[in-house]
Amino acid sequence: MVSMKDIARACNVSVATVSKALNDQTDIGEQTRELIKRTAKEMGYFPNAQARALRTNRSYNIGVLFVDQGQSGLTHDYFSKVLDSFKMEVEEHGYDLTFINCSKKNRTRYSYLEHSRYRGFDGIVIACIDFNDPEVIELVNSDIPLVTIDYMFNNKSSVISNNYGGMQTLVNYVVNLGHRKIAYICGDDTAVTKQRLAAFYQVLEENSIEIPEDYVLYDKYRNIEGAQKMTDKLLDREDRPTCILYSDDYSSLGGMNSIRQHGLSVPEDISIAGYDGVTAASMLEPRITTIRQDTVGIGKAAAKKLISLIERPKTTLVEQLVIDGSLEEGKTVTKV
Repeated sequence: MVSMKDIARACNVSVATVSKALNDQTDIGEQTRELIKRTAKEMGYFPNAQARALRTNRSYNIGVLFVDQGQSGLTHDYFSKVLDSFKMEVEEHGYDLTFINCSKKNRTRYSYLEHSRYRGFDGIVIACIDFNDPEVIELVNSDIPLVTIDYMFNNKSSVISNNYGGMQTLVNYVVNLGHRKIAYICGDDTAVTKQRLAAFYQVLEENSIEIPEDYVLYDKYRNIEGAQKMTDKLLDREDRPTCILYSDDYSSLGGMNSIRQHGLSVPEDISIAGYDGVTAASMLEPRITTIRQDTVGIGKAAAKKLISLIERPKTTLVEQLVIDGSLEEGKTVTKV
């Protein structure tokens, strides 16, 4: 294994100078730094992770706690893109990612906090999990720097998509096109759902629009079959809605299936809109009207906040960062 002594001998400099060059310190000449870095690369030198950990008191490893209840895992369009953006940002700062073991089939497994201690994580990002799980709460209440995505704890930093503002934009768009009979097939009863539902009712109230209580139905997120059944219920009504909003773009696909099976067309007979702005939605015909969430911005903001909490804990503010999405008008909502 190539050592700094070998590089120092090859470059005819001291080991201290090699160390300064490889750590980008400024008190050596630029030509010397470039020579040392080039020589180190040619000789196949890699820094010793254990030595760096001892020197800096960091592992340069960040834990990721991610459990998708829909079992789609990292194929989940929204969270996969958020985590990819997060990964790119932390890697630029020299950190690696490790997923925390979430399998509860193994009776001898560590808790989330125990696993994090065992791995020596410098910080943790949490996304898409049961935030009421006692193990999650134990982890959140620990002294490990931590950021949550799309969920807020009072004592921890979080990065959330502006679900309230996004839903306001979407409902206002539908209302401005003349719709008054608007139904909403929500997702599970989560904090995100509550925010969007509050915005939904707020815009209706501001426009003096009253709808039947059973125009609002609950179903799981990203459940095409479930959304299709909920849409069947709405279309079988005598006073069926003119527009149906869905919790996400995948659910809107189930809605389109139901509408077609009823011999109706989108948007000529029924208007629909989704949420998230997944790639698949933009490839359909007609293209789904939706709110595109800024997954890149969310991931990057979460990474920057967590790295700041790790490296500058005394000066980093614990706060909630809200990232706006944007309306994509699509072709599935028409004027009444």
